[in-house]
Amino acid sequence: MTGDARTGDALLADWSTDLSGRDVPGIEQARPFIPPGTRVYVGFLGREDFPMRVAAARAARRCGFVPVPIIAARRLASEDALRGYLTDLASEAAVTSVMVVGGDPATPLGPYDDAASVIGTGLLEEHGVAEVSIPAYPGGHPVIPADVLWSLLTERAATLEARGFRSEVITQFGFDADEVLAWLADLRARGITLPVQVGVPGPAAARLLVSTAAVCGVAVGAEAARAYGLAPADPDGTVGPERFLGTLLTGYDPRVHGDVRLHFNSFAGITPTAEWIVRWISDRAPQ
Repeated sequence: MTGDARTGDALLADWSTDLSGRDVPGIEQARPFIPPGTRVYVGFLGREDFPMRVAAARAARRCGFVPVPIIAARRLASEDALRGYLTDLASEAAVTSVMVVGGDPATPLGPYDDAASVIGTGLLEEHGVAEVSIPAYPGGHPVIPADVLWSLLTERAATLEARGFRSEVITQFGFDADEVLAWLADLRARGITLPVQVGVPGPAAARLLVSTAAVCGVAVGAEAARAYGLAPADPDGTVGPERFLGTLLTGYDPRVHGDVRLHFNSFAGITPTAEWIVRWISDRAPQ
């Protein structure tokens, strides 16, 4: 069962993107291409400090967007660090939405081993957070088995509901749209009804996409790479997600896949990503 083109295009109505602390100047340049009220996720990269992250959230708010800072549990050195970050986000960027993830370090830098340990502190509510996004991995996780991923996602969703948060799921980016559609159908069959933002790689050099996938533990199978357009003959050529989106939008059926939107990862910077999104959506509009 698949949706028609008009149904698929409904996914394009409320997209989101992301911003790193180092790309703050880019958000001003991208401002004309991003609708007011768009959700902009603020990264929690190890090479950036808290003031950089707060500055990114503040810049997103100043431009009329909704900042959604990411909090990586295993990168937090202390409760004071978490409390201070949330305090600054609330006071300087009026943050009410965050995304909580486990984070990359094999050994936690402080008292938080996973996303649940951050959510369970009560500090999010204390600092005015009303909505929490949680991650999911349609293509699998490099170290967490599939059955554990499903258990964690189910538990996180139940915990957030019990604590009174609005919540949604945002998926790791990938290159296989059919895999994403199958995962969404499985998600709904398991009774998880939360809205989902599907991670979509923004246009970038093929070399950058492949290297970023390797860092993030995203598998890039030969068949999926060919279907996506990651031609090894031109590693520096820019590759956009046109084919991925075409398959996703054509195959999307709200009766099967539920409430779905798109999240564009801005690997090549927020401005070229936003320009590409606006142009691509405009090209699809009836003439």
